[in-house]
Amino acid sequence: MPERCAPTTATAISLSAALAALGRAFHADTALPLGATGKAQPPLAAISTLAADGEIAFAVVGAHLSGMPLNRELTSSGARFLEESATAADYRLFLLPGSAPPKPGLLRVHAGGGIAIAVEIWAMPAADFGPFVATVPPPLSIGTLTLADGRKVKGFLVEAAATQGARDISASGGWRAFMAQAKVSA
Repeated sequence: MPERCAPTTATAISLSAALAALGRAFHADTALPLGATGKAQPPLAAISTLAADGEIAFAVVGAHLSGMPLNRELTSSGARFLEESATAADYRLFLLPGSAPPKPGLLRVHAGGGIAIAVEIWAMPAADFGPFVATVPPPLSIGTLTLADGRKVKGFLVEAAATQGARDISASGGWRAFMAQAKVSA
């Protein structure tokens, strides 16, 4: 019988949190009373999407997105998913030629000179952030991104020189949408 790998603590916590959130939303949608009390359910409180003390909020834009080939690098570093978001309209997204797996590069341009690009925000333990950043290969880098709502988070950026001659895929609105379109047209 094949051995099964035990999930890491971070993976088990992330899975438990996702299941709890699903159950919470399902229970609220039933509008059933609270057990035998007959009292109505209280309204759902918003789930915090803030990084906790000792965590760094980190935006991913490409191959590190949920379900993408490099997402395991986040989860193995103990990162947890916070939310889907978008950048301010100050960015362009480029397909980086020759990258394996395929990757985009997010380039900050002048204010309002780009479009909002879909991102995911993750919370990474601060102790794991440095070792993770040390593995980021050029021409990618880590910098500060501005989100559509004005928040600032750390995230992937690309060196401007790497975008010379690269395909601008900004019109897709994000990597996941670009990959879906590329699959359809392939």
